Amino acid sequence: MFRLYYSPLCIYAISITGRQDVSEEIVQELFYTLWKDRERINLFHSVKSYLYNSIRYRSLQYCEHIEVRERHREAVLSGKNGSPIRENPQDLMEYKELEELVDRTLKQLPERRLRIFKMHRFEGMKYAEIASSLSLSIKTVEAEMTKALQTLRKEVEVYIQTK
Repeated sequence: MFRLYYSPLCIYAISITGRQDVSEEIVQELFYTLWKDRERINLFHSVKSYLYNSIRYRSLQYCEHIEVRERHREAVLSGKNGSPIRENPQDLMEYKELEELVDRTLKQLPERRLRIFKMHRFEGMKYAEIASSLSLSIKTVEAEMTKALQTLRKEVEVYIQTK
């Protein structure tokens, strides 16, 4: 199935995303997921239909993600990023406190967890890319990200409750 559909699916994904590297990753991730969840997937249509619909959905999801990131980037560069209004000292102070809390919390994370978090959140790398570059399994990367986010969430909740 992989040999039969890989190239045509890549071409289809490229027609949506416009990027070969991203398209190949989308197709590879689909086949990985398909293999991993093979016992739970119920196909109501043909395999071909399932694969093409999945690639279409994943490619459009990627494009939407890029569009949102670009809008956010433009908003930040233009100064309309939703950060605290500079005229309100209280908001600015709370924003700075929260930013410091997040920085402190991140510094307390174990080294590998912090590195994985930064690679994903600040460098925009996908779990598969991180796993590959650090020679870890994708599940390990997922687990480390989950733990990092739980730690951050807990600290922020404590901060919000004390306000």
